[in-house]
Amino acid sequence: MTEPQQATSLRVLVADDERNIRATLAICLEGLGCAVRQAASGDAALEALRQEPIDLAFLDLRLGAESGLDLLPRLLAERPGLDVVIITAYATFDTAVEAVRRGARDYLPKPFTPAQIREVVQRVSHRRALERRLLDLEARLAEAAPEATLETASPKMRAALDLLSRAAASEAAVLLRGENGTGKGVLARALHALSPRRERPFVTVNCPTLSEELLASELFGHARGAFTGAVRDQPGRVEAAEGGTVFLDEISEIPPTLQAKLLRFLQEKRFERVGENRTRAADVRIVAATNRDLQAEVKAGRFREDLLYRLDVVELVVPPLRERPEDLLPLARRFVAFFARAEGRPTPELSPAAEKALSAYAWPGNVRELRNAIERALIVSPGQVLEPESFPERIAGHAAPAPALGGDFTAEEVEREHVLRVLARAPSQEEAARILGLDASTLWRKRKKWGR
Repeated sequence: MTEPQQATSLRVLVADDERNIRATLAICLEGLGCAVRQAASGDAALEALRQEPIDLAFLDLRLGAESGLDLLPRLLAERPGLDVVIITAYATFDTAVEAVRRGARDYLPKPFTPAQIREVVQRVSHRRALERRLLDLEARLAEAAPEATLETASPKMRAALDLLSRAAASEAAVLLRGENGTGKGVLARALHALSPRRERPFVTVNCPTLSEELLASELFGHARGAFTGAVRDQPGRVEAAEGGTVFLDEISEIPPTLQAKLLRFLQEKRFERVGENRTRAADVRIVAATNRDLQAEVKAGRFREDLLYRLDVVELVVPPLRERPEDLLPLARRFVAFFARAEGRPTPELSPAAEKALSAYAWPGNVRELRNAIERALIVSPGQVLEPESFPERIAGHAAPAPALGGDFTAEEVEREHVLRVLARAPSQEEAARILGLDASTLWRKRKKWGR
């Protein structure tokens, strides 16, 4: 069934040297609810981007004597995140590949149809809406638990989140792979919150915690008398999640007989409660997680290959914390602020030595271990500076000596240590500047330089 046409608030630039093409495309786009700017040259296109934020640009491959491919990087430099669609009457495979390589989102040969333009606009509108929901979700999750923030500077984590946002819009089963403590459950919730099922329940089943019989009951429910203690009919998590998402945590722990029942449910969306012959149906999406290599489990005969293929439609690998060093200290500071706020106390600073200790540690327990270490540090250290000794010995042992007068340290290292310690104990930045004998703007520049 075709989706109803919906108005969009996209701001669109049409850059083409042919007036008729610009006018025709503008009429089509305005009919879709877009606000349209037109440009007949590269300079005019760049000027349009400088004057107002543009979401989408249709860029002719040949703008008179100018090359659209040469203009493309300049447009993206002026407006990072701009979606650019190359349009041309001289379409070739090589130019299409080159356009995408230089940052184009799409490529349309002339003559194109209104249906093609509508499809492009709907794709961009959908992606922008997902981005807005992702930002809103990040803000709400960060309030509840700082490890749930989806902000990252890690290329590996950005790739995982990009795949997550694209997979969220589909109905495909998703398999999250990663070590313990990497945040697979957090990402499962994020995927649900970004999906069309977000208004319906999100239900978690912890597979390793239950026996085979109880896990089958937990998942599919049971009839009265099905086993000792089953004193009434009880629906399972699948029925409770109707219309929503069921998250199967540590899916590798499901026993073989229950794997067969789960496979049937994935194929047919049908099941029976334990101890009951009646077949029921449920509309839920399955998201699973594991810290094991399921291919190895299949070879060892512990996991069904056909079930793996059903679960692994989209595989998302969550990188361990040691492979995303760019995120370590920002995440640690978010934990510090979170637990300080929970205790109703001013937010402490991490000393330079503490930061070095945190950065040097391997974090085998990943984000979960970091969270626990920061929570402990705030409990044992009531002051406004967290030093290495605030952390467990396994972490504190990685600390480098703090810069000290007369030691083998640069003047800047000693200055940074002194300035940050004064900032940590001073009631305000203005008071810290007074103590240090600096004006406020100089102190601000030093903090910016040091990322503080």
